[in-house]
Amino acid sequence: MGAAEVISFEEVRARKQWSTLRQQLHQRFDHWLDTLEQAWHEPPGTLSEVTATVWDLRQQLTGGITETIVAHAHAGERQRQQASCPRCARVLKVQDHVGRTVETMVGPVELERPYFYCRACREGLYPLDDALGLVTGCKQLDMQQAAAQLVTEVPYDTAQALFSALTGMHFGSERMHTFTNQAGAELTVLDVAPSRQEIERRIASVSAGRLRRPVLVLGIDGAYVPTRPDSAREPCKGRRGKRAQRARWRGQWRDAKGLRFYLLDGERIVHVLSWHQVQNEEHLGEALKQIKEAGVIPEEQVRLCVVCDGAEWIWKHVQALFPQARQVLDYYHCAQYLHRVAKAHYGASVQALEWVEATMTRLYLGKVGLVLGGLRRMQPQSDEAAKAIANCWDYLDEHRGRTAYRKLRRGGYPLGSGGIESSNKFICHVRLKRSGAWWYEANSNHMLALRCAKYNGTLDQVFLRYQQRLRETSE
Repeated sequence: MGAAEVISFEEVRARKQWSTLRQQLHQRFDHWLDTLEQAWHEPPGTLSEVTATVWDLRQQLTGGITETIVAHAHAGERQRQQASCPRCARVLKVQDHVGRTVETMVGPVELERPYFYCRACREGLYPLDDALGLVTGCKQLDMQQAAAQLVTEVPYDTAQALFSALTGMHFGSERMHTFTNQAGAELTVLDVAPSRQEIERRIASVSAGRLRRPVLVLGIDGAYVPTRPDSAREPCKGRRGKRAQRARWRGQWRDAKGLRFYLLDGERIVHVLSWHQVQNEEHLGEALKQIKEAGVIPEEQVRLCVVCDGAEWIWKHVQALFPQARQVLDYYHCAQYLHRVAKAHYGASVQALEWVEATMTRLYLGKVGLVLGGLRRMQPQSDEAAKAIANCWDYLDEHRGRTAYRKLRRGGYPLGSGGIESSNKFICHVRLKRSGAWWYEANSNHMLALRCAKYNGTLDQVFLRYQQRLRETSE
Protein backbone atom coordinates (compact mmCIF):
# COMPACT_ATOMS: atom_id res chain seq x y z
CA MET A 1 0.00 0.00 0.00
CA GLY A 2 1.47 3.31 -1.04
CA ALA A 3 2.09 6.21 1.28
CA ALA A 4 -0.70 8.77 1.48
CA GLU A 5 0.05 12.20 0.07
CA VAL A 6 0.04 14.95 2.67
CA ILE A 7 -1.65 18.14 1.51
CA SER A 8 -1.53 21.24 3.69
CA PHE A 9 -4.62 23.25 4.52
CA GLU A 10 -3.08 26.35 2.89
CA GLU A 11 -2.56 24.45 -0.35
CA VAL A 12 -6.17 23.23 -0.39
CA ARG A 13 -7.46 26.74 0.25
CA ALA A 14 -5.22 28.19 -2.48
CA ARG A 15 -6.48 25.63 -5.00
CA LYS A 16 -10.08 26.37 -4.07
CA GLN A 17 -9.55 30.12 -4.41
CA TRP A 18 -7.88 29.69 -7.78
CA SER A 19 -10.71 27.45 -8.96
CA THR A 20 -13.25 30.10 -7.93
CA LEU A 21 -11.28 32.81 -9.72
CA ARG A 22 -11.08 30.72 -12.89
CA GLN A 23 -14.85 30.34 -12.92
CA GLN A 24 -15.33 34.07 -12.47
CA LEU A 25 -12.87 34.82 -15.28
CA HIS A 26 -14.61 32.38 -17.60
CA GLN A 27 -17.93 34.10 -16.90
CA ARG A 28 -16.34 37.48 -17.69
CA PHE A 29 -14.88 36.14 -20.93
CA ASP A 30 -18.25 34.62 -21.94
CA HIS A 31 -19.87 38.02 -21.40
CA TRP A 32 -17.24 39.60 -23.65
CA LEU A 33 -17.87 36.97 -26.32
CA ASP A 34 -21.54 37.91 -26.27
CA THR A 35 -20.57 41.53 -26.90
CA LEU A 36 -18.25 40.45 -29.71
CA GLU A 37 -21.02 38.41 -31.29
CA GLN A 38 -23.32 41.43 -31.27
CA ALA A 39 -20.62 43.57 -32.90
CA TRP A 40 -20.26 41.10 -35.78
CA HIS A 41 -23.53 41.19 -37.66
CA GLU A 42 -21.84 39.09 -40.30
CA PRO A 43 -18.52 37.19 -40.32
CA PRO A 44 -15.54 39.50 -41.05
CA GLY A 45 -13.90 39.03 -44.40
CA THR A 46 -10.38 40.38 -43.85
CA LEU A 47 -7.79 40.32 -41.11
CA SER A 48 -7.99 44.11 -40.74
CA GLU A 49 -11.72 43.85 -40.01
CA VAL A 50 -11.08 41.25 -37.32
CA THR A 51 -8.30 43.26 -35.66
CA ALA A 52 -10.34 46.47 -35.83
CA THR A 53 -13.28 44.89 -34.01
CA VAL A 54 -11.13 43.19 -31.38
CA TRP A 55 -9.16 46.44 -30.92
CA ASP A 56 -12.36 48.38 -30.23
CA LEU A 57 -13.53 45.82 -27.66
CA ARG A 58 -10.21 44.83 -26.08
CA GLN A 59 -10.44 47.23 -23.14
CA GLN A 60 -13.80 45.83 -22.18
CA LEU A 61 -12.15 42.40 -21.91
CA THR A 62 -8.88 43.38 -20.20
CA GLY A 63 -10.56 45.91 -17.92
CA GLY A 64 -13.22 43.36 -16.96
CA ILE A 65 -10.59 40.73 -16.20
CA THR A 66 -8.76 43.26 -14.03
CA GLU A 67 -11.99 44.04 -12.18
CA THR A 68 -12.58 40.36 -11.47
CA ILE A 69 -9.04 39.77 -10.20
CA VAL A 70 -9.14 42.87 -7.98
CA ALA A 71 -12.53 41.89 -6.55
CA HIS A 72 -11.27 38.38 -5.81
CA ALA A 73 -7.89 39.37 -4.37
CA HIS A 74 -9.33 42.14 -2.17
CA ALA A 75 -12.58 40.52 -1.14
CA GLY A 76 -11.76 41.16 2.52
CA GLU A 77 -11.25 44.89 1.95
CA ARG A 78 -14.46 45.15 -0.07
CA GLN A 79 -16.45 43.50 2.74
CA ARG A 80 -14.76 45.37 5.58
CA GLN A 81 -17.18 46.66 8.22
CA GLN A 82 -14.78 48.55 10.49
CA ALA A 83 -11.72 50.74 10.09
CA SER A 84 -9.45 52.78 12.33
CA CYS A 85 -9.17 56.54 11.88
CA PRO A 86 -5.54 57.34 10.96
CA ARG A 87 -5.62 60.51 13.10
CA CYS A 88 -7.52 59.76 16.31
CA ALA A 89 -7.50 55.92 16.08
CA ARG A 90 -11.27 55.74 16.65
CA VAL A 91 -13.02 52.64 15.39
CA LEU A 92 -15.25 53.62 12.48
CA LYS A 93 -18.20 51.75 11.03
CA VAL A 94 -18.83 51.49 7.32
CA GLN A 95 -21.19 54.21 6.08
CA ASP A 96 -21.84 53.15 2.53
CA HIS A 97 -20.34 51.50 -0.54
CA VAL A 98 -19.25 54.08 -3.11
CA GLY A 99 -18.43 53.28 -6.70
CA ARG A 100 -15.40 54.63 -8.55
CA THR A 101 -14.12 54.12 -12.07
CA VAL A 102 -10.39 54.47 -12.69
CA GLU A 103 -8.63 54.46 -16.04
CA THR A 104 -5.63 52.19 -16.58
CA MET A 105 -3.63 50.98 -19.53
CA VAL A 106 -5.76 47.84 -19.69
CA GLY A 107 -8.98 49.85 -19.73
CA PRO A 108 -11.47 51.31 -17.25
CA VAL A 109 -11.83 49.43 -13.96
CA GLU A 110 -14.96 49.83 -11.84
CA LEU A 111 -14.54 49.52 -8.09
CA GLU A 112 -17.01 49.28 -5.24
CA ARG A 113 -15.36 50.50 -2.03
CA PRO A 114 -16.58 50.75 1.59
CA TYR A 115 -16.61 54.33 2.87
CA PHE A 116 -15.79 55.33 6.44
CA TYR A 117 -16.20 58.73 8.06
CA CYS A 118 -14.78 60.09 11.31
CA ARG A 119 -17.06 62.75 12.76
CA ALA A 120 -14.44 63.94 15.24
CA CYS A 121 -11.79 64.57 12.59
CA ARG A 122 -14.31 65.36 9.86
CA GLU A 123 -12.49 63.20 7.39
CA GLY A 124 -13.51 60.25 5.27
CA LEU A 125 -11.37 57.37 4.09
CA TYR A 126 -11.40 54.52 1.59
CA PRO A 127 -9.11 51.69 2.81
CA LEU A 128 -9.45 49.85 -0.51
CA ASP A 129 -7.95 52.82 -2.38
CA ASP A 130 -4.87 52.64 -0.15
CA ALA A 131 -4.63 48.87 -0.54
CA LEU A 132 -4.70 49.19 -4.34
CA GLY A 133 -2.29 52.15 -4.41
CA LEU A 134 -4.72 54.38 -6.28
CA VAL A 135 -3.86 58.02 -6.89
CA THR A 136 -6.11 61.05 -7.04
CA GLY A 137 -8.03 61.39 -10.28
CA CYS A 138 -9.15 58.81 -12.76
CA LYS A 139 -5.83 58.51 -14.64
CA GLN A 140 -3.73 56.00 -12.73
CA LEU A 141 0.06 55.79 -12.55
CA ASP A 142 0.51 53.31 -15.38
CA MET A 143 -1.25 55.71 -17.76
CA GLN A 144 0.76 58.64 -16.45
CA GLN A 145 4.04 56.77 -16.86
CA ALA A 146 3.12 55.73 -20.41
CA ALA A 147 2.24 59.33 -21.22
CA ALA A 148 5.55 60.46 -19.71
CA GLN A 149 7.37 58.27 -22.22
CA LEU A 150 5.73 60.36 -24.94
CA VAL A 151 5.83 63.88 -23.53
CA THR A 152 9.54 63.59 -22.77
CA GLU A 153 10.16 63.04 -26.47
CA VAL A 154 7.52 65.06 -28.37
CA PRO A 155 5.37 68.19 -27.73
CA TYR A 156 2.28 67.81 -25.59
CA ASP A 157 -0.24 68.12 -28.44
CA THR A 158 1.63 65.49 -30.44
CA ALA A 159 1.84 63.25 -27.37
CA GLN A 160 -1.92 63.52 -26.89
CA ALA A 161 -2.59 62.47 -30.49
CA LEU A 162 -0.09 59.59 -30.31
CA PHE A 163 -1.44 58.34 -27.00
CA SER A 164 -4.97 58.23 -28.38
CA ALA A 165 -3.88 56.49 -31.59
CA LEU A 166 -1.71 53.90 -29.82
CA THR A 167 -3.98 53.08 -26.88
CA GLY A 168 -7.48 54.09 -27.93
CA MET A 169 -7.81 56.16 -24.72
CA HIS A 170 -7.99 59.91 -24.28
CA PHE A 171 -5.39 61.78 -22.29
CA GLY A 172 -5.62 65.57 -22.60
CA SER A 173 -2.48 67.61 -23.26
CA GLU A 174 -3.26 69.95 -20.34
CA ARG A 175 -3.49 66.99 -17.98
CA MET A 176 -0.22 65.65 -19.36
CA HIS A 177 1.39 69.02 -18.74
CA THR A 178 0.14 69.10 -15.14
CA PHE A 179 1.25 65.65 -14.05
CA THR A 180 4.60 65.98 -15.87
CA ASN A 181 5.47 69.01 -13.77
CA GLN A 182 4.21 67.26 -10.65
CA ALA A 183 6.29 64.15 -11.33
CA GLY A 184 9.41 66.17 -12.16
CA ALA A 185 9.15 68.56 -9.22
CA GLU A 186 11.85 68.53 -6.54
CA LEU A 187 13.89 65.81 -8.25
CA THR A 188 17.60 65.77 -7.44
CA VAL A 189 20.50 64.09 -9.18
CA LEU A 190 20.34 61.18 -6.72
CA ASP A 191 16.64 60.65 -7.50
CA VAL A 192 17.42 60.02 -11.18
CA ALA A 193 20.78 58.32 -10.72
CA PRO A 194 21.11 54.53 -11.11
CA SER A 195 22.03 52.59 -8.00
CA ARG A 196 25.64 51.70 -7.30
CA GLN A 197 24.80 48.05 -7.97
CA GLU A 198 23.43 48.90 -11.42
CA ILE A 199 26.50 50.97 -12.27
CA GLU A 200 28.75 48.14 -11.10
CA ARG A 201 26.83 45.78 -13.37
CA ARG A 202 27.46 48.04 -16.37
CA ILE A 203 31.13 48.31 -15.46
CA ALA A 204 31.41 44.52 -15.20
CA SER A 205 29.85 44.05 -18.64
CA VAL A 206 32.39 46.43 -20.19
CA SER A 207 35.44 45.09 -18.32
CA ALA A 208 34.71 41.41 -19.05
CA GLY A 209 37.72 39.77 -20.73
CA ARG A 210 40.03 42.78 -20.28
CA LEU A 211 43.15 43.18 -18.18
CA ARG A 212 42.88 46.88 -17.40
CA ARG A 213 40.05 48.61 -15.63
CA PRO A 214 37.64 50.37 -18.00
CA VAL A 215 37.78 54.13 -18.50
CA LEU A 216 34.90 56.06 -16.93
CA VAL A 217 34.63 59.54 -18.40
CA LEU A 218 33.09 62.57 -16.73
CA GLY A 219 32.10 65.37 -19.08
CA ILE A 220 30.79 68.77 -17.97
CA ASP A 221 29.36 71.38 -20.30
CA GLY A 222 26.42 73.69 -20.92
CA ALA A 223 23.73 74.03 -23.58
CA TYR A 224 21.58 77.07 -24.25
CA VAL A 225 17.81 76.51 -24.01
CA PRO A 226 14.93 78.95 -24.67
CA THR A 227 13.21 80.27 -21.55
CA ARG A 228 10.54 82.83 -20.74
CA PRO A 229 10.25 84.96 -17.57
CA ASP A 230 7.80 84.10 -14.81
CA SER A 231 6.09 87.42 -15.47
CA ALA A 232 4.67 85.84 -18.63
CA ARG A 233 2.26 83.90 -16.40
CA GLU A 234 0.44 87.09 -15.48
CA PRO A 235 -2.81 87.67 -17.38
CA CYS A 236 -2.79 90.53 -19.88
CA LYS A 237 -5.68 92.87 -20.51
CA GLY A 238 -7.27 92.42 -23.89
CA ARG A 239 -9.60 94.54 -25.96
CA ARG A 240 -12.74 93.02 -27.34
CA GLY A 241 -12.90 93.02 -31.11
CA LYS A 242 -9.20 93.82 -31.43
CA ARG A 243 -6.51 91.62 -32.88
CA ALA A 244 -4.28 89.91 -30.33
CA GLN A 245 -0.96 91.66 -29.77
CA ARG A 246 2.46 90.13 -29.50
CA ALA A 247 3.46 89.06 -25.99
CA ARG A 248 5.14 91.84 -24.06
CA TRP A 249 7.68 89.54 -22.45
CA ARG A 250 10.94 88.68 -24.22
CA GLY A 251 12.48 85.24 -24.27
CA GLN A 252 15.97 84.55 -22.97
CA TRP A 253 18.49 81.86 -23.80
CA ARG A 254 19.68 80.32 -20.53
CA ASP A 255 22.58 77.98 -19.95
CA ALA A 256 21.50 74.46 -18.98
CA LYS A 257 24.64 73.14 -17.31
CA GLY A 258 25.02 69.39 -17.22
CA LEU A 259 27.28 66.45 -16.47
CA ARG A 260 27.57 62.98 -17.88
CA PHE A 261 29.36 59.83 -16.74
CA TYR A 262 29.93 57.22 -19.43
CA LEU A 263 32.12 54.17 -20.04
CA LEU A 264 34.35 53.62 -23.06
CA ASP A 265 33.81 50.26 -24.74
CA GLY A 266 35.95 50.21 -27.85
CA GLU A 267 34.31 52.38 -30.49
CA ARG A 268 31.12 52.92 -28.50
CA ILE A 269 30.20 54.54 -25.20
CA VAL A 270 27.99 53.07 -22.47
CA HIS A 271 25.83 55.67 -20.78
CA VAL A 272 25.91 55.67 -16.97
CA LEU A 273 24.50 58.91 -15.57
CA SER A 274 23.38 62.33 -16.83
CA TRP A 275 22.08 65.38 -15.01
CA HIS A 276 21.12 68.62 -16.79
CA GLN A 277 19.36 71.65 -15.33
CA VAL A 278 19.02 75.36 -15.99
CA GLN A 279 21.34 76.26 -13.13
CA ASN A 280 24.50 78.09 -12.16
CA GLU A 281 27.87 76.51 -11.57
CA GLU A 282 27.32 76.34 -7.80
CA HIS A 283 24.25 74.15 -8.24
CA LEU A 284 26.11 71.86 -10.64
CA GLY A 285 28.97 71.64 -8.16
CA GLU A 286 26.48 70.67 -5.45
CA ALA A 287 25.10 67.91 -7.71
CA LEU A 288 28.62 66.56 -8.23
CA LYS A 289 29.20 66.68 -4.49
CA GLN A 290 26.01 64.68 -3.86
CA ILE A 291 27.19 62.02 -6.32
CA LYS A 292 30.59 61.88 -4.64
CA GLU A 293 29.26 61.68 -1.07
CA ALA A 294 26.60 59.10 -1.92
CA GLY A 295 29.25 56.77 -3.32
CA VAL A 296 27.26 56.12 -6.47
CA ILE A 297 30.39 55.90 -8.64
CA PRO A 298 32.67 52.96 -7.73
CA GLU A 299 35.92 54.83 -8.43
CA GLU A 300 38.09 51.89 -7.36
CA GLN A 301 36.73 49.77 -10.23
CA VAL A 302 37.43 52.24 -13.04
CA ARG A 303 40.01 54.67 -14.36
CA LEU A 304 38.25 57.99 -13.94
CA CYS A 305 38.89 60.63 -16.57
CA VAL A 306 37.50 64.17 -16.82
CA VAL A 307 37.30 65.75 -20.29
CA CYS A 308 36.18 69.40 -20.45
CA ASP A 309 36.97 72.71 -22.06
CA GLY A 310 39.02 75.40 -20.34
CA ALA A 311 36.26 76.89 -18.15
CA GLU A 312 37.83 77.69 -14.79
CA TRP A 313 34.72 76.83 -12.74
CA ILE A 314 34.65 73.28 -14.12
CA TRP A 315 38.18 72.42 -13.10
CA LYS A 316 37.65 74.01 -9.69
CA HIS A 317 34.93 71.46 -8.85
CA VAL A 318 36.83 68.59 -10.48
CA GLN A 319 39.97 69.30 -8.48
CA ALA A 320 38.01 69.54 -5.23
CA LEU A 321 35.95 66.35 -5.67
CA PHE A 322 37.97 64.08 -7.98
CA PRO A 323 41.64 65.07 -7.48
CA GLN A 324 42.90 61.63 -8.56
CA ALA A 325 41.05 61.65 -11.89
CA ARG A 326 42.97 62.01 -15.14
CA GLN A 327 42.28 65.54 -16.43
CA VAL A 328 42.05 66.12 -20.18
CA LEU A 329 41.63 69.43 -21.98
CA ASP A 330 39.32 69.00 -24.95
CA TYR A 331 41.59 68.72 -27.98
CA TYR A 332 39.01 70.21 -30.33
CA HIS A 333 38.61 73.34 -28.20
CA CYS A 334 42.35 73.81 -28.60
CA ALA A 335 41.87 73.53 -32.35
CA GLN A 336 39.38 76.41 -32.26
CA TYR A 337 41.97 78.68 -30.61
CA LEU A 338 44.62 77.72 -33.17
CA HIS A 339 42.25 78.36 -36.09
CA ARG A 340 41.53 81.85 -34.73
CA VAL A 341 45.26 82.53 -34.61
CA ALA A 342 45.74 81.31 -38.18
CA LYS A 343 42.86 83.40 -39.52
CA ALA A 344 43.99 86.58 -37.71
CA HIS A 345 47.71 86.17 -38.54
CA TYR A 346 47.74 84.59 -42.03
CA GLY A 347 44.23 85.35 -43.28
CA ALA A 348 42.38 83.02 -45.65
CA SER A 349 45.45 81.49 -47.26
CA VAL A 350 47.12 78.15 -47.86
CA GLN A 351 49.82 79.14 -45.39
CA ALA A 352 47.18 79.42 -42.66
CA LEU A 353 45.96 75.88 -43.34
CA GLU A 354 49.52 74.53 -43.38
CA TRP A 355 50.34 76.26 -40.09
CA VAL A 356 47.21 74.93 -38.37
CA GLU A 357 47.83 71.38 -39.61
CA ALA A 358 51.45 71.38 -38.45
CA THR A 359 50.61 72.91 -35.05
CA MET A 360 47.72 70.53 -34.46
CA THR A 361 50.01 67.59 -35.26
CA ARG A 362 52.54 68.76 -32.66
CA LEU A 363 49.76 69.16 -30.12
CA TYR A 364 48.36 65.71 -30.99
CA LEU A 365 51.79 64.22 -30.29
CA GLY A 366 51.85 65.88 -26.89
CA LYS A 367 54.48 68.49 -27.78
CA VAL A 368 52.69 71.42 -26.20
CA GLY A 369 56.04 73.06 -25.33
CA LEU A 370 56.90 73.35 -29.03
CA VAL A 371 53.46 74.81 -29.75
CA LEU A 372 53.88 77.43 -27.03
CA GLY A 373 57.38 78.27 -28.25
CA GLY A 374 56.09 78.71 -31.80
CA LEU A 375 53.32 81.03 -30.63
CA ARG A 376 55.85 83.08 -28.64
CA ARG A 377 58.08 83.54 -31.70
CA MET A 378 55.25 84.70 -33.98
CA GLN A 379 55.39 88.38 -34.97
CA PRO A 380 51.81 89.64 -35.32
CA GLN A 381 51.06 92.14 -38.05
CA SER A 382 47.90 93.55 -36.41
CA ASP A 383 46.31 94.10 -33.02
CA GLU A 384 43.75 91.38 -33.81
CA ALA A 385 46.50 88.85 -34.49
CA ALA A 386 48.38 89.86 -31.34
CA LYS A 387 45.26 89.39 -29.23
CA ALA A 388 44.49 85.97 -30.79
CA ILE A 389 48.06 84.78 -30.23
CA ALA A 390 48.08 86.00 -26.62
CA ASN A 391 44.73 84.33 -25.86
CA CYS A 392 45.83 81.03 -27.37
CA TRP A 393 49.17 81.10 -25.52
CA ASP A 394 47.47 81.82 -22.19
CA TYR A 395 44.89 79.06 -22.79
CA LEU A 396 47.45 76.37 -23.59
CA ASP A 397 49.90 77.45 -20.92
CA GLU A 398 47.22 77.42 -18.19
CA HIS A 399 46.16 73.87 -19.09
CA ARG A 400 49.58 72.53 -20.09
CA GLY A 401 49.30 69.61 -17.67
CA ARG A 402 46.06 68.46 -19.34
CA THR A 403 47.42 68.24 -22.89
CA ALA A 404 49.62 65.10 -22.80
CA TYR A 405 47.56 63.73 -25.69
CA ARG A 406 50.07 61.12 -26.87
CA LYS A 407 50.26 59.55 -23.41
CA LEU A 408 46.49 59.80 -23.02
CA ARG A 409 45.87 57.96 -26.29
CA ARG A 410 48.16 55.15 -25.20
CA GLY A 411 46.17 54.82 -21.98
CA GLY A 412 42.88 54.58 -23.87
CA TYR A 413 41.59 57.96 -22.70
CA PRO A 414 39.46 60.18 -24.95
CA LEU A 415 40.76 63.50 -26.27
CA GLY A 416 37.43 65.18 -27.00
CA SER A 417 34.26 66.04 -25.10
CA GLY A 418 31.93 64.53 -27.69
CA GLY A 419 30.19 62.44 -25.02
CA ILE A 420 28.84 65.44 -23.09
CA GLU A 421 28.11 67.33 -26.33
CA SER A 422 25.98 64.36 -27.40
CA SER A 423 24.23 64.42 -24.03
CA ASN A 424 23.46 68.12 -24.49
CA LYS A 425 21.81 67.25 -27.78
CA PHE A 426 19.66 64.25 -26.85
CA ILE A 427 18.78 65.49 -23.33
CA CYS A 428 18.34 69.24 -23.87
CA HIS A 429 18.14 70.21 -27.53
CA VAL A 430 15.88 67.45 -28.88
CA ARG A 431 13.03 68.27 -26.51
CA LEU A 432 13.46 71.89 -25.45
CA LYS A 433 14.60 73.49 -28.71
CA ARG A 434 11.31 73.29 -30.57
CA SER A 435 9.89 75.84 -32.98
CA GLY A 436 8.14 78.54 -30.96
CA ALA A 437 8.86 76.86 -27.61
CA TRP A 438 9.80 79.14 -24.70
CA TRP A 439 9.92 77.38 -21.35
CA TYR A 440 9.43 78.61 -17.83
CA GLU A 441 12.61 77.77 -15.94
CA ALA A 442 10.82 75.49 -13.47
CA ASN A 443 9.01 73.58 -16.23
CA SER A 444 12.20 73.17 -18.26
CA ASN A 445 13.99 71.73 -15.23
CA HIS A 446 11.11 69.30 -14.60
CA MET A 447 11.30 68.11 -18.21
CA LEU A 448 15.10 67.83 -18.12
CA ALA A 449 14.95 65.82 -14.89
CA LEU A 450 12.48 63.34 -16.40
CA ARG A 451 14.54 63.03 -19.58
CA CYS A 452 17.64 62.33 -17.49
CA ALA A 453 15.72 59.66 -15.57
CA LYS A 454 14.54 58.11 -18.82
CA TYR A 455 18.02 57.80 -20.32
CA ASN A 456 19.56 56.82 -16.98
CA GLY A 457 17.07 53.94 -16.84
CA THR A 458 15.48 55.16 -13.61
CA LEU A 459 12.07 56.43 -14.76
CA ASP A 460 10.35 53.60 -12.84
CA GLN A 461 11.92 54.61 -9.55
CA VAL A 462 11.02 58.25 -10.20
CA PHE A 463 7.37 57.28 -10.54
CA LEU A 464 7.55 55.18 -7.37
CA ARG A 465 8.80 58.29 -5.59
CA TYR A 466 6.01 60.29 -7.23
CA GLN A 467 3.44 57.76 -6.01
CA GLN A 468 4.82 57.92 -2.49
CA ARG A 469 4.69 61.71 -2.58
CA LEU A 470 1.05 61.62 -3.67
CA ARG A 471 0.20 59.30 -0.78
CA GLU A 472 1.93 61.58 1.72
CA THR A 473 0.07 64.59 0.31
CA SER A 474 -3.29 62.85 0.56
CA GLU A 475 -2.58 61.94 4.18
